[in-house]
This record gives sequence, C-alpha cells and structure tokens, in this order.
Amino acid sequence: MRTQFDLSDLSWKLAGFMPYGWHCANYPAIVPTPKIGVAGIEVEAIPARVPGSVQGALREAGVIPDWNEGLNSRQSEWVESRHWVYETFLPDDWLAKGRSFRLVCLGLDYAGWVVLNGRVIGEFRGSLVPHMFDFTGLLAPSSNRLQIAFDCPPRWLGQLGYTSRMKEWKPRFNYGWDWTCRLVQIGIWDDIRLEVTDGPVLEDVRCFTGYDMQSRLGSVTVFAATSADAAGTVRLTLKRGDLVVARNEVPLADARGGYVWKGLPVEPWYPNGHGEHPVYTLVVELVGSDGSVLDAETRHVGFKHVEWRRCEGAPEHADPWICVVNGVPVFLQGVNWSPIRPNFADLAETDYRTRLEHYRDMGCTIIRVWGGGFLEKPWFHDMCDEMGLMVWGEFPLSSSGLDNWPPEDEQSIASLAEIAESYIRRRQHHVSLLLWCGGNELYGGLDGGKVGSEVPVTTAHPLIRRLAEVVKQFDPTRRFLPASPSGPISLMRDEDIGKGLHWDMHGPWKPEGRLSGSWTELWAKHDAYIHSEIGSPGASSVEIIRRYRGDLPDFPASWESALWRRTSWWIEWDACVDELGREPADLEEYVAWSQARQREALTIAARSCKARFPRCGGFIVWHGHDSFPCTANNALLDFHGDPKPAAYGLAEVFHARPEELR
Repeated sequence: MRTQFDLSDLSWKLAGFMPYGWHCANYPAIVPTPKIGVAGIEVEAIPARVPGSVQGALREAGVIPDWNEGLNSRQSEWVESRHWVYETFLPDDWLAKGRSFRLVCLGLDYAGWVVLNGRVIGEFRGSLVPHMFDFTGLLAPSSNRLQIAFDCPPRWLGQLGYTSRMKEWKPRFNYGWDWTCRLVQIGIWDDIRLEVTDGPVLEDVRCFTGYDMQSRLGSVTVFAATSADAAGTVRLTLKRGDLVVARNEVPLADARGGYVWKGLPVEPWYPNGHGEHPVYTLVVELVGSDGSVLDAETRHVGFKHVEWRRCEGAPEHADPWICVVNGVPVFLQGVNWSPIRPNFADLAETDYRTRLEHYRDMGCTIIRVWGGGFLEKPWFHDMCDEMGLMVWGEFPLSSSGLDNWPPEDEQSIASLAEIAESYIRRRQHHVSLLLWCGGNELYGGLDGGKVGSEVPVTTAHPLIRRLAEVVKQFDPTRRFLPASPSGPISLMRDEDIGKGLHWDMHGPWKPEGRLSGSWTELWAKHDAYIHSEIGSPGASSVEIIRRYRGDLPDFPASWESALWRRTSWWIEWDACVDELGREPADLEEYVAWSQARQREALTIAARSCKARFPRCGGFIVWHGHDSFPCTANNALLDFHGDPKPAAYGLAEVFHARPEELR
C-alpha cells in the first residue's frame, strides 16, 4: 500500500545565504538562525509557503518591495545571486506507515540540493520535470530535518539572445519579455509529498483515449507497471460521477505493455460552443492474488475523435488546418496562454479559474500554451477539460531575435526529449489536449540565418525530429507540429498572397497608422490558413496604471515616460496624436482611445478570418492575460484578470456563425 503525505501542510522557513555559505558547519539548521560568522547568512529565517517562491516569501516579509510597482523589479534582482534554503521537519508518525520512503517534488525551480539531517542525499537541475529522492534507510527514528537548497539560477534566458545557446531548462519568460519584468523565480512551484509504501505499488500509470464515430463507443489505452514483481491483476473502473460505466480486470503483463479497453458506452466530448464536454474518472487498481487492493491511481479522461482537413482552396501539400471534432468542423478561436504571474509558484486555483472562465464565456475553443512558459499546473488542464477548451501544448523552446534556431548538440536533444516525454506522461490523459508543438517562432539557422530568412524549422532539424519521435512513441493519436508558425514562411507579405504560402502565420501584433488604412486593407485580402498569433495593444485601466506606477508620473503615455517604457513595444502615442489631431488631454482620454482601438483592430481581424472559414481554420490572439501591470500590452484580460473592451468585441465574433460575418 502507498500513503502520500502533503508537505505543503507543514511549517516551512526560508533563509538566504551568500553562495555556499550554508555549506559551513555541515549544513546547519536555519532555525534557530545560525551565527553570521558560521554560515554566512544574509536573510534570517522567515516564514515560507510551499508551494511558493522565494520572491513571494521575501515580499510578504518586507525584505523586497512589490516588483509590480514602478521600477521596483530592479530592486529584486539581487535575490538571484544568493543561495536559498527551505527547511521543515517531517512528523515522526509518518514513519510508521511503511518501509520505503520517497520524496516526490513535482516542481523545483531551478537547481540545488536536497539535504536530510545535515546530509546531502541528492541534487536536482531543471524546472520542467519532476524530481524524486529515495529516503529509504536514511531517516532517523525522530526529528528528521529536511532542507531544500537552491543554487543561483542561470544568468540570462530572456527574450533577446540566441535560441541555439539557450540550454538551461527553466521558463524563459522569467527573465523579461515585452509584457513582463525580469523576476527570475526561485522556489518550490508545484506539489511536494512524501510517499510511504509497504509492498508493491503502481508506477507509470498513464493513458490516452479514443472515440469511434461509427460505433459511438469509446476506448482507453492504459499503461501501468509496478514498483516490484507482483502477482495479481489490474482492475479498471470507468465512472461518470458516482455511476460506474464499465469495469474490467486484466493481467499485469497486459497493462505493462498498454492494454486497449474498447467498447465503452460513453458520451463524446465537444469543444466549447459545440456540445457537451463530459469528463469521466478512470480508476486503476493493483489487485493482489488474494483479491485485496494493493494500490490505486485515478485519471480524469474524456472521449473525442479528431481529424484534420486541408482548408478549402489549399494546395494538396499544405498542412491541414480545419479541425474536425466528432465529425464537426471547429474554428480554432482563442488566446495564447502565457504564465499568469512570473512568481507562478504562488498562484492559487482561483487565479486559473477566473481567467479560464472568461475565455470560455468569450466563446474560445482553443488555448495555445506558449513555449516560453512551462507545462502549467494540473489545475489548468482539469479546467480546460471541464470547460471544453482545447489545448495546444508547446515544448519549452522559443525565439530570441538574434537567432531563433533550436540547439543541435546531443545533450540538448536528450534533455528536451526527456522533458517532452515527461510532459506527455503527465498530461496525455486530458481530453482537452489537442496537439503538441516543438516551440514558438523557430526559424533561420544557427548563425541567425541570412537577413529575411524566416523559414520555419521542420523535422529535418535533429532536435525537432527527436521531439516528433517522442510524440509518436508516447502519444501516437495526437498531432505534432514542428513549431509555430509552420509552413513555407512565417510572416505574411503582400507579394506572397494568393500563392498558397501562408499556412500558420504569426503577426502582425500592432497596427500601424489609422485602422481604416493598411490594417483594414490587410484583413480584406489575407489568405492564411490559421493565424496562431495576432494582436493589437490596448492600455490597462486608469486604476491599474495609477495603482502600480510607484513614484513615476503616469502621463504622457510616450517614450519619454519611464513608466510606459517598461513595456515600450506597445506605446502608440504618435498614432493617438495623429488620430485625434492633438495630444490627448489626460490619461483618461488616452486609455479610452487605446482600448477602443484595440477592440476595433482585433474585431476587424477576427471577423475577417472567421468569415473565411473553412478557407481559414483559426484565429488565436496574442495574448490572453497580463502577467505584469503593463501600462499597455496585447492582453485581453488585465493584470487583475478583468476583461478589456477588446475581449467583449471578440466575444461577439466568437459567438457568431461564420456565415453571419460575411
């Protein structure tokens, strides 16, 4: 049997040290605080939440200011140059529950050491995969002190640089992007638990489902192994709520190799706006030879059938971009998802629900999880299942500007393959998951490519080819895209319109001049099969701008303003002056103009794309929500999770039928 203890229920402390200072005196306890001369301590022990970030704990303790205000984020960067030690004590009564002990850490950001009773028992590196440590035979009879110590994170993985040189597997957006400050999170970002076992238990339980359109029956392919040689069977129970839909018992050997359970009387799952999206519970039990249940795991699953068709008028060699779910063609309308906060370790389930409910109510059918972030917590995928929001999942690669080419060395290929396999194993059971993608805006070459070279990467690239192989091996029913954008070219040009070259397109992200001019003309003639990124900036509310301005003036909204330069790509002061024929009188007038412009620009673009369906298969806005209180940005939801006017304009388009928009 297995008993799992949640370490988030324990009391944790956090202390900061000059690098390696905490190694002195054989890894002393941080509570009570050691003498400065002994351990080189700089930040004495403070309370810390787990999961939680170092920065979040420091802000709550008043050690650093709120990085969202003014230019305060610069005052937090010293945190990256220290070692940080979390400490707690394991309850004695946990040790009586079994004979084998394992610490399971689902998210550690980024690298460091696990210390038990003053002894380093393991190291970890990488924010994007779980880490596990065997404690068997290492625990004392009582008073077991656990420390998780974090090394200094990588110095730079940010928006600008060289993708081919980005070989540290930590979320890149933390280092600053055009929509967020630099806040390089350190800490325990996902669940952490102690697993105590006595006898064989289930290992590597995963599954994927299918739905047969002719028989109207579902299937589930289940993989399950055990931690040790065991006699018995695996019992499978499929439930909808409290109702048992089907039950089966299969030999262990069949489950290890992948047992296909067919003929399941289930209802199909449809995307938002196209039908119901029922979610089932699959219970996998390890049954001993005496009929007793030795261990059990559950997975939430659903059943759908997906096929892809070419857009009308597309050449035969073009990628298919009409997504057909259970026989129903679905326009892929939605948003690009970036992490809700740079300190995402501190988020609550309600932070996800608030934003996803807005996207559901807008009429979204798809969420693209952008490659500069991370896999996202299980909450996210559970809610997407529940709300009918299909998920486009990207592996952690993104463009860098100076070169946008994935690394080609063997170590990077092996590391990304491990991450991709981990992503699949942890999320493939979710019915909302639609496809996997190699990453964001990958094109050019190792040297950046010649000027103007923006041909997207393909599976000819050794790393992308390996990712495709991993998806084929572990999640064979789902589509794999080499990158987004994909196809012959990545940016739409007037001279290429009508040539069948615009497949999956990114941009534009900002209208130039008046909307009645080139912007309207562009969307009247565009011919892309899907726009997986397209945006227009809009200001945050006056309340947010003033709430987070710090000691900086909030007006004018121009390049001269240090506040507006924090996310300077999205300044549109000149366009406002041109359209008004004068400078705006105050912040209120500028915000009203900016928000109205964003709404009109996105509505024009979305209406044009959806009206062309099925000649165009989708329209995905860059991006969904602000992670930082930007004065202006492309997001539809502001920093507090409230919709800007553009969200309501898009909702009108998303809820309309294509023929109503023509």
